This record gives sequence, C-alpha cells and structure tokens, in this order.
Amino acid sequence: MKQSGKCLLFLLGVGIILSVGETIAQERPIRTLVVNGRTVDTAVIEMEGRSYVDIEGLSQVIGGSVTFEPSQITLTFPEPAPAAAATPADNSAAAPQAADEMSKQFQQLAVYTLAEMREWRGAISAVVASGLPVVGTWPDDYHDRVGGDLLQATLAASTVQDNQAVQLLQQEYALLTTWSNQIVAERKAMDASRSIDPNSLQNDQTLGKISKCGQFLSSMIVGGNFYDDSSCR
Repeated sequence: MKQSGKCLLFLLGVGIILSVGETIAQERPIRTLVVNGRTVDTAVIEMEGRSYVDIEGLSQVIGGSVTFEPSQITLTFPEPAPAAAATPADNSAAAPQAADEMSKQFQQLAVYTLAEMREWRGAISAVVASGLPVVGTWPDDYHDRVGGDLLQATLAASTVQDNQAVQLLQQEYALLTTWSNQIVAERKAMDASRSIDPNSLQNDQTLGKISKCGQFLSSMIVGGNFYDDSSCR
C-alpha cells in the first residue's frame, strides 16, 4: 500500500470523520496526535471512548486539502517526505503553552462546534440540491445543538485569544442561522427556485461567506493563535 493510502487509513481509524454528539458535558484529557511520526498541533476530542479531530483543520496543517460536497467528503494528502534522522532537537520537550495563546480546552470545544456547524450547513445544502421538503424539526434541532456547543466553548474561554475567537464563532453561528432560516422558509413556502437552478449553491454568496469563514476559523483555532479575517465579519 502506498504511503498516502496508509496515511488515509490511519486518519480514518482515529476518527477523522466526525460523528454527531449531543453535548460535551465535561473536560476531556488532552492527547497529542502524531501522523507519520510528525506531531500535529490540533485539538483532539475524546467522546464515548473514541477520538475525534477536525478534518478540515488537520488537512490544512499537514498540507493536504478537503472538499465538502452534499454526498461525499474528499480528502487529498501530499506524499510523505522521507523520514529524517533523529537529532537531539527532535527529542526536546514541547514548550509550555503561553498565557496569551488559546487554551486547549477551548480549542477542543471550538473544533467540535465548527464540526457541528459544517454538518448543519451540509444538511441545509442537501435540501437545496435535492429539492426535498423540510419535514420535522431537524433544522431547529441543529440550531439548538450548535448553540449549546457554542455556549460551552464560550464558557471555556479563559484567555484573551479564546475570547477573541469566540466573537468570530458567534458571527459564524449568526450568519449560518440566518441562511438556514431563509432556506427553510422558502421550502415551506414551496419556493423551489434555488433547487431549479443547478448552480444555486455555487452562486450563493452567503453560503460562500459561511464556508470561507468556517475554513478560516478551523485553521486559526487549530493553530492556537488568534488573527482576524474579513470573511467572518
């Protein structure tokens, strides 16, 4: 099996494809993720005996790419470079977390919240692509669940950078809520104009802004240092 194939199987084995959980009720132990001998600075969430990491943020950190589509998720990873000989620096202890960096607990909860936002976004996009009616309360369920996740991340914020990142997460949540409500209202009114247009999702500027902001937040939070981006404003 090629190196890239082994890498993909390993990532799938540790739970790269995130599953939905109702809540994260308590602090979970922080673990280090190592891919092909390389330590990756990304938050790892442990839930019900399984480990999960943010697929989008992880792919960016290790130089890969991920594409989200209504019916599939495509992962592309670069060929791994030959392993270099170990040096004394390779075995040095990791530097302690600086006080002004994001806290690990906040990173874990924020990564989980972003994963839930992407699932919600994907479900609403599927409604547009398929033209199916909205049945039941599942859009409200997504809204409430993600809102609960965001609240836990907000309560866990303990550093200046945590609180700065919370503001952008709240902006993403508000924009996603408005967009979702609009789609659901159109479907309930039997307005199928979005579904009739085959390029509706690609040309949806609001969805594009939500997607761009989500990608930025994922990369920024996984990196652990706050910086701003206009896509989230």
